[in-house]
Amino acid sequence: MSRIPLGRWVVAVPMSLLALATIYPLLFTVNVAMKTRREYILDRFSLAGDLRWENITTAWTSVGMGRYFANSVLVVTCSVVLLLLFGSMAGFALSQLRFRGSSALFLGCLAGLFVPFQVIMVPLARIMADGGLIDTYPGLVLVYVAQFLPFTVFLMTSYYKTIPPDIVDAARIDGNSVYGVYRRIMLPLGTPALLSVGILNALFCWNDVLMSLVMMPSADHRTLMVGVTSLRGQYSNDIPTFASGVLIAAIPVLVVYLFLQRQIADGVAAGSTKG
Repeated sequence: MSRIPLGRWVVAVPMSLLALATIYPLLFTVNVAMKTRREYILDRFSLAGDLRWENITTAWTSVGMGRYFANSVLVVTCSVVLLLLFGSMAGFALSQLRFRGSSALFLGCLAGLFVPFQVIMVPLARIMADGGLIDTYPGLVLVYVAQFLPFTVFLMTSYYKTIPPDIVDAARIDGNSVYGVYRRIMLPLGTPALLSVGILNALFCWNDVLMSLVMMPSADHRTLMVGVTSLRGQYSNDIPTFASGVLIAAIPVLVVYLFLQRQIADGVAAGSTKG
């Protein structure tokens, strides 16, 4: 029997403990969601006796997590579509079109990366209220687009800079307009970056609590993450139902990560190594 080198143990043991510390809260939440209140009160760390889906059904219907889920899907979908459209157009223009002030414009877009939402929260809420956009889906979509567009422009510009300008010049010589080059050449070539940026933006928007909490005060328009936070006070004595709400919010993120983790890593790498 061959002995495992000491160096592998030094790496494997800390990584295994880190993986266990990461996955244990999820397993604990799943286990609690399958318990009754009596089982949880008697022993919160014991395994659930049976797979009970009543708590998840209660959270989905009675608590309103289904409505919050639909609100999140609507807002995130519209936000990501607009972010990809505007981000890809800006990235194409800033990386491939030669015009005066493009560098200053790009730096201006980058400045938006360093402005946290907490700094602009109060004046932005006032502007949105004056425009009648508070507690509306278009208002929250606009806030998400404004907040995450600098990140999208940065990644798309970095990616499009890797495409040789000769391709654009050749397309223009063939008679394509600027819009034709964008639609026929740059959009297809930018598909890998668009997929990565779209996934990252979807995760940012889906996990957001603060912006949604400020812009959508009414209960009917809450997004899923805000709905989960509201459960803490309402169902503080019903931990299995609360855990079911948390599980409903986490499942889409887990599914995206499990099936698209390579695109997520590529999107992060695109921002750190290119440009």
